[in-house]
Amino acid sequence: MIKIAMIEDDEELAYLLSSYLKRYDIEVCNHPDPFVGLAYIESNIEKFDLIILDLSLPGLDGIEICEKLIKYNKPIIISSARSDIKDKIKTLEMGADDYLAKPYEPRELELKIRAVLRRYEKIPLLKDEQKDTLFKIKDNTVFYKDKPLSLTQAELQVLTLLIKRANCIVSRFDIYDECDFFKSEDCNGSLNVIINRIKKKIGKKHIQTVKGVGYRLQC
Repeated sequence: MIKIAMIEDDEELAYLLSSYLKRYDIEVCNHPDPFVGLAYIESNIEKFDLIILDLSLPGLDGIEICEKLIKYNKPIIISSARSDIKDKIKTLEMGADDYLAKPYEPRELELKIRAVLRRYEKIPLLKDEQKDTLFKIKDNTVFYKDKPLSLTQAELQVLTLLIKRANCIVSRFDIYDECDFFKSEDCNGSLNVIINRIKKKIGKKHIQTVKGVGYRLQC
């Protein structure tokens, strides 16, 4: 599960975002008080994969908090209603990784989180050197229990993505967006058909369908 620390004084918005992101295996710990939030994050920095930071906070400007947290080399997404381009430029120059201007859709934040974490390589991966893992990827081949799988190009791309995000929900949108097969002229058949073919080759128990969202590879 991806763990997020957030400082957001709009508690209704924080609840909305936290509830939405939880559906995608993203756990949010929010602090509406900037002083408490900063102290907590600094004391527990290793627990979190990413920080979401509002700028207009009571008693302590978010830019000051951003400046203090940059040194920990944790990805930071600014979530702010401030429309001044100077604030955006300043925080990005300081080292923040992205800036979302309010209002925005929770889905946009979820995609931003995953995009930033991919750059930091913080999304859980099953690495080739793990000897005890069920799945390994080497030389464009997927191994299941150390035996190579015979996969079509579509199956290979989808399964590879699921393996790289093992035990996390991968949305249908992400699969269509990140698997080049679906953008090619050779694309035929639906994602459901491809998933079912993969299940036959590795066993149904490993892939969970999350209704209305996507799929999760369980290892």
